Amino acid sequence: MKKLALLSLFALLFLNVAAYADNLYFYGGDWEPNDPNANGLANETDGIVGGDPYGAAVYQNFVANTSINVTGLFTNNASSYVPTSGYWEIRSGISEGNGGTLIASGSGNITNTPTGRNGFGFDEFNNTVSGLNVNLGPDTYWFAVVPVCATCEVRAFNTNSLHAVNAVGTQISDQQYWTSSYFGANFTNADTQITAPAFSSGVYATENVPEPSSLILLGSGLLAAAGVVRRRLSR
Repeated sequence: MKKLALLSLFALLFLNVAAYADNLYFYGGDWEPNDPNANGLANETDGIVGGDPYGAAVYQNFVANTSINVTGLFTNNASSYVPTSGYWEIRSGISEGNGGTLIASGSGNITNTPTGRNGFGFDEFNNTVSGLNVNLGPDTYWFAVVPVCATCEVRAFNTNSLHAVNAVGTQISDQQYWTSSYFGANFTNADTQITAPAFSSGVYATENVPEPSSLILLGSGLLAAAGVVRRRLSR
């Protein structure tokens, strides 16, 4: 019985510090197509809105409360095309007319999964880029995921989230930005275009740095466990 208790103690300590699972770290919330303020903002590279590296991009912010490793990003887009790839960015320090600092970016495979929501003659799709490995310290960041289909003669719009339905994590409301040389926008606050407290976009991440309190707990726990082992051996 004592051996079982000792194993349980080690398991609890390990789970508290080491087992940070890859998870949904941030999500702005669901699109609500029936709300009168439901809308979307151009987020696309296609045969109609083209550009390099994108035709139009929407930047949603999120707050990292501790050091994290970003493993995936997504946007939910009202669209009628299947993207051939996705372009993504993570930035810090964005403000009106200022793109801040580009931290990481890339192009690659993108999934295209129906969300089951639709409006304005479009179905909404979840467009995710995965396999990322971007370490971020505690701060506020902005990210974009743009679905790309250079030969598609249709549109894509990042849907807005009005009431944070099913939202996860922390963001700064009404501090989302939109940029597009095609439309003549240079990191313009999205609220000048539509009602946009947040967008239906998200971040997958792993918390990869334990809190100081967890380290203290680990040290205390290991000392206690060592004491148990010594007492058992001395008998």
